[in-house]
Parts: sequence; C-alpha cells; structure tokens
Amino acid sequence: MAERVEGIKTVVACGDDRTKNTIISTKKTAPEDDPSSIVDVDSIEAINKRTWSEKWAEYRKKPGSFIMFILVHLATLITVLSIGFLLVYVLVKGVPNLNADIFSWEYTSDNCSLVPALINTVYMTLLSLLIAGPIGIFAAIYLVEYAKTGNKLVGVVRITAETLTGIPSIVYGLFGMLFFTNACGLRLSLISGALTLAIMVLPVIMRTTEEALMAVPKSYREGSFGLGAGNLRTVFKVVLPSAVPGILSGIILATGRIVGETAALIYTAGSVAKMATKLTDSTRTLAVHMYLLSKEGLHTDQGYATAVVLLVLVVLINFASDKIAGKVAADKAN
Repeated sequence: MAERVEGIKTVVACGDDRTKNTIISTKKTAPEDDPSSIVDVDSIEAINKRTWSEKWAEYRKKPGSFIMFILVHLATLITVLSIGFLLVYVLVKGVPNLNADIFSWEYTSDNCSLVPALINTVYMTLLSLLIAGPIGIFAAIYLVEYAKTGNKLVGVVRITAETLTGIPSIVYGLFGMLFFTNACGLRLSLISGALTLAIMVLPVIMRTTEEALMAVPKSYREGSFGLGAGNLRTVFKVVLPSAVPGILSGIILATGRIVGETAALIYTAGSVAKMATKLTDSTRTLAVHMYLLSKEGLHTDQGYATAVVLLVLVVLINFASDKIAGKVAADKAN
C-alpha cells in the first residue's frame, strides 16, 4: 500500500533573532485507503486561534494573566514610542541643516564639516575590531572547545568579562589615558583610542561568541569526530560556520558601541578636527564631533545634522550585517 508524504513548511528562528532558517518538516499519513486518519493542518490552526471573548473569559478566571498582558503590551508601547520620538526629533532637527558645506572635505570653523570625523570613525572602528575581534573569538573558542569542564579559570574569565561589560566608558578612557597615552608614550592618537576601545568591546565579542559556540549542537561535533576529523578541523570546519550568525551579532554590538563612543575617546584620541594620516595622529570621531559642536553652543544646528548622519550610519551597519548573516545562514542551509 502506497503512503503519502505531506510537507509542512514552518519558519523558526535559529540562534540569532535576525537569522531565520526555513525548515521543511514532513509527516507521514496513513495509507491512501484510510483518509480518516489524515491530520488536517487547518483544523489545528483553528483550534489554536481564540476570539477576544474567549480570551477575556480566561482572563477573568486568571487576573494575574490579564495584569501581565497589560504590563507586557504597555512596556512594548512605551519602548516603541520612546524610540520613535527620538528618531523623529533627531530627523526634524537635523535634516533641514544638511547642506553641501557640512560635507566639505576639510573642516573649518565656518563649514563645520563632518567628513574628516566620518572617515576617522571608519578608521577607529576597523582598527578596534581588528584588534579585539580575533582575540575575543579565539578566547571564546578556547573556553568552549578546549578548556576542561569545571575549570576554575573558565569561571573566573566569564565573571571578569561580564564585570568589564558593565564598567562605564569613562573608566576605560581614564585607563587608556594613563596607560596608552602616558605610560606607553602613544599620546592622544588614533592608535590609543583604538586600543582603548578594543579593550572595551573585547568582553562583548568574547561572551557573544562563546554563547554562539555553545548553541551549536553537540551532535555536529560528534558527527565530525566520528568521520575522523580532529578537534581543530572540527572547530574551524563545522562549529565556527554554524556559529557565524551569533558571532556577527557580537561584532554588530561592538561596532555600535565603537561608533557611538565619546567619553573614552576624548581622553585617548583627542579632538583634532582633521583626517588622520597615520596611527599617531590625534583625531575625533563622529560622536566626539557632535558632542563638541553641541558643547560649544555656536554650531548646534550642525550638531543635529551630524546626529542624523550618525544615525544613518548605524542603521546601514545593522542592515548590512543583517543581510550578511542571512546570506551566511542561507548558504549553510543549502
């Protein structure tokens, strides 16, 4: 007797909230001569759907559930309205002040150009990620794949990383000023700021990478070992590709913190409004540029325009990373 196989297409989130993989699950029904045992998917979905009157009757029996329903939706509404207000406020204040002068190649006190600060922001971000990225990723690989279970060092490193994540950026700035700027003789420079920011975002990259590696099923590793692959080959050929979306999430968080950082860079990178030509040049990023324009009080309008550009830059970074993570997940699924 022939059997029929019906495909049910379901979309589930895997690992990162930005990455969605489409998983095709199949169900075998009874033989064709017994159609009464075929499961109707539409009827199952209809059972799961409830009317508002049914929900209200249930809430009357369980007031606690109704209170939680109100609190959750109220928190969501407040969050959405707050973000929407900030975005609208920045756009309304900044967009009218965008002009050709603010995008001049060189900064002057008349045009208050943000182009040098924008390019310096790209330099600072890339340099900081080049320093912190490999260290954080390889540290996470050691903690997850090589450190023995129950190792006290692993617990100490994790607690230390979580503690460092909550330290205010001004503390990192003071440390960078005392160590990199003064003790190491790097002065106020691009490299001093990048090293300080690398230390700042290192715990974020390490912890997110560690969580991404731990989320990879153990069956992947067991299957690789069963085929004769060693630990190193398993990590780089099986585990890391599966954890890429989670690792990208950590890098995105680190990038956002670097782009928006001000306090730490004032003490380590300086505030010179020129494009850096070498690592030892003092410079300013977009966030520092916006802060200084607003602080002076003479170029507040240009400060709002800089805020719009900074906002667009962060949105583009998140959009590009979302596309990259989706493409990596799609390639892995195929």
